[in-house]
Amino acid sequence: MGSPSKKNESKGFFAAVSSMFTSAVNRSVNGLSVEVINPEGGKEDSEEEAQRGRWKQEERDGYWKMMQKYIGSDVTSMVTLPVIIFEPMTMIQKIAELMEYSYLLDQADESEDPYMQLVYATSWAISVYFAYQRTWKPFNPILGETYEMVNHGGITFLAEQVSHHPPMSAAHAENEHFTYDVTSKLKTKFLGNSVDVYPVGRTRVTLKRDGVVLDLVPPPTKVNNLIFGRTWIDSPGEMIMTNLTTGDKAVLYFQPCGWFGAGRYEVDGYIYNSSEEPKILMTGKWNESMSYQPCDSEGEPLPNTELKEVWHVADVPQNDKFQYTHFAHKINSFDTAPKKLLASDSRLRPDRYALEMGDLSKSGAEKSSLEERQRAEKRSREEKGHSFTPRWFDLTEEVTPTPWGDLEIYQYNGKYTEHRAAADNSGSIDDVDVKSIEFNPWQYGNLVTE
Repeated sequence: MGSPSKKNESKGFFAAVSSMFTSAVNRSVNGLSVEVINPEGGKEDSEEEAQRGRWKQEERDGYWKMMQKYIGSDVTSMVTLPVIIFEPMTMIQKIAELMEYSYLLDQADESEDPYMQLVYATSWAISVYFAYQRTWKPFNPILGETYEMVNHGGITFLAEQVSHHPPMSAAHAENEHFTYDVTSKLKTKFLGNSVDVYPVGRTRVTLKRDGVVLDLVPPPTKVNNLIFGRTWIDSPGEMIMTNLTTGDKAVLYFQPCGWFGAGRYEVDGYIYNSSEEPKILMTGKWNESMSYQPCDSEGEPLPNTELKEVWHVADVPQNDKFQYTHFAHKINSFDTAPKKLLASDSRLRPDRYALEMGDLSKSGAEKSSLEERQRAEKRSREEKGHSFTPRWFDLTEEVTPTPWGDLEIYQYNGKYTEHRAAADNSGSIDDVDVKSIEFNPWQYGNLVTE
C-alpha cells in the first residue's frame, strides 16, 4: 500500500481524467442522451451493461420519460418515486447507521493523544460508507417522524424530522464517552441517469473526558446509473474533521473511481497539528479497513514504525436482499427500541413494514396514504394559524456555512432525556406491545397521548 503523500500528488490528475477511463455508453431515449457508466470498465459490453439493473425495459423507459423534466433540479422531496427502488428504512434511521462502530468514539475519548483521537474519530466517520454503498433509496420521513435506538454500546439515539420543505433532520446520541449532534439537510442535483448528493449538514462530536469538540465535513456523493445500468455509488472528494478545541485536523481524500474500478474505495490522508504539519498518515479502503502510521514533516512514515489497523468492516449477511449489514437489521428491529416507543417512530410506518415483508403493492398504497395525510395535516395546521414546532430539537439563531450552502442549526433541547427517564420509571410500560402501536407523527388532529 503506497504512501498517501505519493497518491495525493496525483489526485488532481485522477479527478480530471477518471471519467475518461471509466467505461461509458450514451443511449438515446426519447431523443435525449443518457450516460451509463460501468465502473468495471470494458466497452465491448456497454449495451449489455445499460440493460442491467433492477428495472424492466418498459419500466426504464417509462420512468425516464417521467424524470426528464427534473434534469438539473434538486429532487430531494419534489418527486414521487415508486417503492421498487426503496429499502425498508427511512432517512432518519439511516443516520443511526453511523453508530455501528461507535466504539471508535469511545476509544477516541479514552485516548490522551490528540492526534490519535482524530485517527479513531475519522475512522468512525469513514466506517459508515460501507453501509452507504447500498443502492436502495430510504423513505423520506414524515414531518415530526422520529427514530429511537437503545441497547447498542450504551448509546441512547434519537432523530426527528424537523422540516419538510426543505427536508431536514436532527439527531442526538449519547453514552458515557461522547455526545453526537447533527443537523442534516441534503441537497441534490438530478443529472438524468445520475444524481449528485451534497451533505449540507453539520456534525459535531464532543468527547466527554476532556470536552474536545470535533467538527465533520464529509465529501459529496454521486449515485450512478439510476435508471439504466447497475446502480452504484461513489464519494470522491475530501473529508475534513477539525478539532475545534486544539486546531488539529484530519484531511482525508476519497479517490474517485477510475479505469476498471481503480481507486474506487481508497481513502488516504493525514492528521495535521494546528500548524498544519502532518503527524500521522492514514490509508485504507472505506469498504474494508483503515490503518495509520506516524510520519515526518514531509508526510513520510517514520523509521521503525509500521501501519496499524484501526478499523475493519464487520462480517455481513450473505445474499441479503437489500444488502443490509447485521447492524442495519438491528436498526429495523424492535430489539433496539426502548420501552414505550414513541408513536412517531419509523419502525411503525406501515409502508416501511409492508416493504420489509415483501408486499410492494401494499407498501406503495400505504406510502401514498401517508403522503396524503401529511398534506392534510399541513392544510389543517395552516387553517388554524399554527406553525410546526419540533418536539425534541429547537431551531437556533445560528446559521453555519457549509461548502454547499448555509445551514440553519437545530439543537437538542434535552426534553427526550426527561421523557425517557419518566417512561423507564413507569410501572405499566412492560404491558405495552410496541409492535401494536399505530404510527402517528401528526402534531394536530388525532394525536396519540403519550
